[in-house]
Amino acid sequence: MPKRTRGPKGQEWRHVENKKLVYTVYFVLRLSVVGMLVAQFFNRNYENVLLCVLTLVLFMLPSAFERRLHIDLPDTLEIIILLFIYAAEILGEIQSYYTHFHGWDTMLHTMNGFLCAAIGFALVDILNREEKVSLHLSPFFMAVTAFCFSMTIGVLWEFFEFSMDQFVLFDMQKDTVINTISTVNLDPNHGTTAVIVKGIQDVILVLEDGTQMPLGLGGYLDVGLIDTMKDLFVNFIGAVVFSVIGYFYVKGRGKGSFATRFIPRFQRKPAAPAAEDTPPDAPGA
Repeated sequence: MPKRTRGPKGQEWRHVENKKLVYTVYFVLRLSVVGMLVAQFFNRNYENVLLCVLTLVLFMLPSAFERRLHIDLPDTLEIIILLFIYAAEILGEIQSYYTHFHGWDTMLHTMNGFLCAAIGFALVDILNREEKVSLHLSPFFMAVTAFCFSMTIGVLWEFFEFSMDQFVLFDMQKDTVINTISTVNLDPNHGTTAVIVKGIQDVILVLEDGTQMPLGLGGYLDVGLIDTMKDLFVNFIGAVVFSVIGYFYVKGRGKGSFATRFIPRFQRKPAAPAAEDTPPDAPGA
């Protein structure tokens, strides 16, 4: 368990004595990614090689943020972040879990909403408790801010997916096959009356040269909209869950250990002893 010691004037220095579990998870996942990188290189799948390199870089970010920003990531949060990166990049993209398991993307977006709310909550909590910053939000507004932070990150990610699909022709916003559509574009009077078409079993594409290409998907192809709205909805659920947890955490100010497993904290090094507190036999006295 992390050991916490107090310095003068209420300053706190959190020193992590035991990170064995985090280091073990990091080592195992990193070894797995390196093995995947070598395999993809020999298979001449260089796009996946770059994806493996990106994953290795992302693995280093939590510890880099800890050092640069002088924060302490709880072990639980750090492990979940590592597993999240691995699940999204290696399992989701390279191993095609996004297409093999329909709930994979939903699970990750729900977790993303939860984690981003935790990070947003921690940022506000740190500022709330910082004497140099005149910010004193109530527990309710701290929870609302954490929720808004999480939803903003979720929306920005959907913007990124949409941009990649539009300009690079990826399919990050996975398409959905549906059998019913409702659209005003089919209104014979060119008005705003929605025409409902049910029981769609196939769609035939007519190309520029007149070639007809049946999709054979068993329905109409929704291009990304349903996937985007579903992602935002589950992000919303994850954000709400942690915002409620964070609210009661602040109301009880530290009672219960669940929320503390996900809330980063500043590392505050104790100030040097004042001159008048220096023992007479100390060097230089």
